[in-house]
Amino acid sequence: MARPRQTDSLLPLDEAPSPTDFFERRARKRGAEWVAGVDEVGRGPLAGPVVVAAVMFDGRKFPKGLNDSKVLTRADREGLYEKIMARGIVSVAVASRERIDRMNILRASLWAMSQALRGLARTPQHVLVDGNMLPPWLPCPAEALIGGDGRSVSIAAASIVAKVTRDRLMGNVGEAFPDYGFGSHMGYSTPAHFAALESHGPCIHHRRSFAPVRLQLEPAGEPEALLI
Repeated sequence: MARPRQTDSLLPLDEAPSPTDFFERRARKRGAEWVAGVDEVGRGPLAGPVVVAAVMFDGRKFPKGLNDSKVLTRADREGLYEKIMARGIVSVAVASRERIDRMNILRASLWAMSQALRGLARTPQHVLVDGNMLPPWLPCPAEALIGGDGRSVSIAAASIVAKVTRDRLMGNVGEAFPDYGFGSHMGYSTPAHFAALESHGPCIHHRRSFAPVRLQLEPAGEPEALLI
């Protein structure tokens, strides 16, 4: 299991209300020209994939207003997404529902982080990862930052790209499976989602390894019980 090679305590969360390029500048001072921020979205939902983004900017050419995607409005995320895609070097990886059930949610998320880093058009010399764990494959030194999406501009940008990408994917899933309301709750554990799961049973996008879905499947006992 991956462990952080380096964590940082110079900026406690309560002293860093919005992200800066402190960690990126520090890495550059140590010789890293390209610094990648990595974040994932979708570890908690009962349905759909995990989406990971890796983002690098050329120096300080990042958009203003970057922040943890969870504190931004949908309109702000969409606007920043376009600016990040235009100014940054971006890679996105998706861990499917099938992979999540096969590997477990943690390993699938770490796998997707490695894939996102592999997909960057330039090889980073330093990586900043949101959280307290690092993926199994890294091209360079890295550090894990707890609450990194609110501390590092690169990680914040990655959180926005991952969130917008996943929301769009779940919107498409919602159109294909309108009974579940995926376009509104994005697969998370809301009362409306639980009610739909109770009424209609799991569909092919539900994570069978997650307890609420597994309990729905147990009476039927076979994978064929999944709605297609």
